[in-house]
Order: sequence, then structure tokens, then C-alpha cells
Amino acid sequence: MGTEKNNADSYNIARIRTCLNTVIDDPQIANVLGAEFISELKDWDSLIGKKMDEPFTLVILGEFKRGKSTIINAILGKELTPTNATPETYTINEISFGNFRTVTAFLENGRRIPLTIDDIKREKLEQRMKLFPSKIAYVQIKDNSPILNQIKIVDTPGLSDLESLDKEVRDYIVNADAIMYAASCLMPFSETEQTFLATHVQPQRFGMLYILVNMLDALESRQDANRILRRFKTIAGRIVPNAVVYGISGGDEYARRMGLERPENKGGFRDLYETQFLQFELSLKRDIIMQKDVIRSQRVLTMLSQMWEETTTKLDLISEMAELDQQKLAEKVNAIESKGQELEQALEEKKPGLHLSIIEMQQEAEKWMYEFFSKLRSSILEIRSKNEETGEDKYPAEDIEKYFYPYLMEKVGEAYRTCIEHHRDRITELVEKMSRDLSNELGIEEFSDESKAPSVERIMMSVNKNVTRSVMGVKLFGTSETFPPATMSSFSLILKKKKQTDIIDIALENYDDIRNNIVKDIKTVYQDLETKALSRLEGLYKYQIGLNKEAISQTQEMIGQLDDNEIRTTISKARELLKEPQKILARYGYEV
Repeated sequence: MGTEKNNADSYNIARIRTCLNTVIDDPQIANVLGAEFISELKDWDSLIGKKMDEPFTLVILGEFKRGKSTIINAILGKELTPTNATPETYTINEISFGNFRTVTAFLENGRRIPLTIDDIKREKLEQRMKLFPSKIAYVQIKDNSPILNQIKIVDTPGLSDLESLDKEVRDYIVNADAIMYAASCLMPFSETEQTFLATHVQPQRFGMLYILVNMLDALESRQDANRILRRFKTIAGRIVPNAVVYGISGGDEYARRMGLERPENKGGFRDLYETQFLQFELSLKRDIIMQKDVIRSQRVLTMLSQMWEETTTKLDLISEMAELDQQKLAEKVNAIESKGQELEQALEEKKPGLHLSIIEMQQEAEKWMYEFFSKLRSSILEIRSKNEETGEDKYPAEDIEKYFYPYLMEKVGEAYRTCIEHHRDRITELVEKMSRDLSNELGIEEFSDESKAPSVERIMMSVNKNVTRSVMGVKLFGTSETFPPATMSSFSLILKKKKQTDIIDIALENYDDIRNNIVKDIKTVYQDLETKALSRLEGLYKYQIGLNKEAISQTQEMIGQLDDNEIRTTISKARELLKEPQKILARYGYEV
């Protein structure tokens, strides 16, 4: 049954590609759609063809020092990827099947240099890279590990800075069939990691995403492990609903499989992360490897549906514009330029309202934090109280010494993040409303009605989604780490004096500093939110106006070369060719 379905999927994919390629290769249709758009469609089809021909690809992502390479080595049961790399020596490693182990460096200038496994370890690679005539594009590792008969695994560099995310890594994400995301239980889900999942992983619509919370063996107790895993599951579920979270120790599992001495089981819950790794591996084999043909088909069909929709949208827009004569098109260009000027004024008028709303949110957050700190002081004093019946301390001194400092940091950090996450959602709603209001003020809805252009409406829907995603992904100052920066200085002071004085006395002594610094951090965050939200919104609307100007300019040029009947006939021909792909995609549940 599975083979029959795979054959049917392959046939349907081939039919859709044939129809779309007929559109791409038709000279008249190409003339109407424009050379640039046809070039994009050809690139798209080439990418789909490459995906159909290449091995099923599983890509592992994550920030630097999250143990990605160790996890891969544990899965393979052998050391194939370097685990002591630095940002300077970290390479993209493609690991695939080969009867004999080989290692090859593919340089950016096209040259290939044979290496050994030892060569790609940090110390040797640093020396060898100095002698290479060009930078390394990626390292190809071939091995006869059985799992590589089914899939190719790609180990990527650490994503420590979203702004400088390499194009090569972005391409691997687009080309991936499935994703593993490595995180650390010691640095729970930073704002940067959440932004990366929301902006680079979720839009790709992967059927399943594994989030591997690594280094669980470093925690003190099972309770700590369960609490951190709950946090990861909550956040991941909000960003990528189909994410599956496992708490593991890549280092422990690798040592177990290699027969090496395993890390200390200090928390006494090795059974938890050992079982979770085995469950992850079972899911990998059952839900990914055994289903790889289905997953591949779904990914390709999704890409084909997007390709079909973009082509249809372009035809609709050109058809609508072609109904206008040159004079009216020129009037449209002038009108859009005028809208650009109106945009500047409209945004200026919106700024005070946005500023006031965010100031109110900031003040609300400060009020919450003052209330929180008042209750926190009571909780701290309660720790020092004595049992009324026995007269003894409620909590042993060694427990206070061991747990109070992380407890204090966790509670303050949690309150801080809760404020920001609550208001970030409200700011998202606010900017969405501003987006709709500006659409009306700029006459974009009126423009859509005048030309009866569903394509323009789709563009606006896309803009609104992008606005939401941009605000969700605002890189807040102080939240890309586990704790806000100014407040951290106060906690560092407590830690320095911890061995000299009673830790609760130190906390109470620095209590006002902690509270004042957290308020300072909150002000910085909300100022940044306001700046980023406004600049993203402004940029998106300028892009919207530029998009319409480009479409009209192209239509003006086309009308000068073709007569009206020829344009209508060509567009009608293209739409006819797109009917069969539409029917096939509809059978798979795509709304096209």
C-alpha cells in the first residue's frame, strides 16, 4: 500500500512539474510574466528537482555550544564530527553513506581537498585552513553507518547571531526534509532561539521538528529537569505546534554506546535522559526514516503549491493592470508615489499613539514588578522563620546555601520574562491594528476594489503576517541571555559575597538594587520594542508601495510591446495550463 501511494505521489508531482514547466518554457507566457519572474520559477523548479534526486536530509540546528556534534556522534555510535570546534573552525558537515570512510573539504573556489577524520579536529583544522587557497564551503563525510543508508545528516555551525545567519545555513534549512534543533537545559530558550524558530523554521512547514534539550545530566535533580522540560514544551508549542521535545544527554549517550566512562550521575535520574534519548531515536526511525518518502512528497507538494500560487497571483495582477491604458497606468504610478508621501505623514501621526501605548505597558510592567518584589521580600523572610512546634529553622542552612541563589534568580527572571511575553502579544495586536488602519488610510483597499484585484488583497494579507512575525521576533535587549544585564550585576555581587556572609543577608542588603535594576532593564526593553515595531512597520509599507510600482512599470513596458488581444490570449493559455496542477493540489488538501 505504501509503495502504491509513493508511486502515485511521484506521478502527481511529475504531472504538476510538467504543467508548470510548460508555462515556464512558453515564449509568449514568459514575455508576459517577465524575464525576472521566469528566472525565479526556473530556480524554484531546479530546487524541487534537486530535492527529489538527493538523499533525504536531516539538518541539526542550534546556537553555538549546544552539543550538536555530540548528538550526531551518539546517533551514529561513532565519532564522525568534531566536538571541540570554535566559531572560527566550525564547518558545515554533510554526513552521508559510503562503503568506505572518506572526508573531503569542498572549498568556495570549487576545489576539493581530501582530509582525514583527525584533520577536522580543531587543532589540526586551524593549521590546515591557513594553507587552503579558499574558505571551506562544507566538509563531506562518508561512512558506512547503517542509518546513513536511509538519510543524510547535516551538522551546521552555531546560530549565535540571527542578523549574520549565513546564506549557506539558510539554504540548508530550505532544502531540509526534517529538522533537529539542539538547545541546552543550562540556557533555557533564549529570545534569539525563539526568534529563529519563529522566522526561519516555522515558515518552512516541516512535518515534525525535534527539539533536543541537551546536557540534562548537568542538572541537580529530576524536579529541575522536569521543570525545564515543561518550560521548553510550553514555549515550543506556542511557536511550532508540531515540535516534539526530548530531554537528553548527548555526552552520556555517546559514552554509553562507545563503552567509555559515563559522566557522573549526580542528579540520580540517568534513567530519565537515557530513556528520552531512546524514545527520540525510536521516533526518528519510526516517524522520520520509515516515513521519509511521505515527508519528502509533502515538502515538495508544499513547494509546488507555493510556486503555483505565485504564478497565478502574478497572472492576476498583470491581467488586471492590462485592462488599463497607458494614461491610467501612469496615473496609478503617480497615485502610488503620492501614497508613499502620505505614508510618511500617516506614520508620523501614529507615532504618539504607539509611544503612549507602549509607555502604558512599560508602567504596567513596572507596577507588576514592584508588587512582585514586595511579595518576594516576604517569601525571603519566610525562609528564615522557625518551625512553631520545634523552634528549629524551617529550612536547613545547607539547603538555603545550595538552593536560595538559583531560586532567587529563577523567580526574578521568570517575572521579568512573563511581563515581556504578555506585552509582546499585546504589541503584536496593536501593530496588526495599525497595519489595518494604515491600509485604509493609504487607500490600499480602495486600490484593490478599483481593480478588483485579489492578488493585491493577498499581498496585503502577507504584509500583515510579516508585521506580526516581525514584532514577535523583535530582538529585545537583555532577553537574548538567561537574565537581564543590569540586574545581573546585582546578582554577581551576591555571588561574590556568598561565601563571606549569610546569603539571605546579602540578598536583603542588595534588594533595592536588584529591584531598581530590573526596572531599568524593563525600560530599555520597551524602548527597543517601540523602535523596532515602528521601523519594521514603516519598512513593510514602503516595500508594499514599491511592489505595486514594480508591477505597474512592468505592465507599462509589456503593453508597449504586445497588443491587448495577445496579452489576454496568452494569460488565458497560462491559466488553462495551471488548471491540472490546481486539481491535483486540491486533492492533497492545498487551498489553491
